[in-house]
Amino acid sequence: MSTILRTLRNLRSIGIKEYAHQMQYMGDTKRGALIATDKYGNKYFENNDEELPLRTRWVDYKDKEFDPSQIEPGWHAWMSYLVDKPPSVDKLLQREVRIWEPTEHRPVLTMTRSAFKTYSTTKNKYQPWKPEAIPR
Repeated sequence: MSTILRTLRNLRSIGIKEYAHQMQYMGDTKRGALIATDKYGNKYFENNDEELPLRTRWVDYKDKEFDPSQIEPGWHAWMSYLVDKPPSVDKLLQREVRIWEPTEHRPVLTMTRSAFKTYSTTKNKYQPWKPEAIPR
């Protein structure tokens, strides 16, 4: 959470619409330079002047229900401060779609109804205890 002065300064700088969008999806207000947009439509920002250390880079996801797996590997390295140059500038991080990669993004299905569940064919070693009351 930011201070009131910082929040008001960001509100004045980014406008009411962007302020409401950031509060809805990020819970904080940030302003910075748009670095690039990736193939999924996510926007990457950076502000080295006013933000706290290691909080200077952030992503604005295109989808409302975002999934962290939507970040490409090069952008993930940049967001995690593993590299200094973003993939839009660094030729080493720019990559083509490989033959074995899916053409469109598939979301991670963990904690959903479509998640993988194992099925065991072995019998249980222990049976639950069933109390039997003897009539008196």
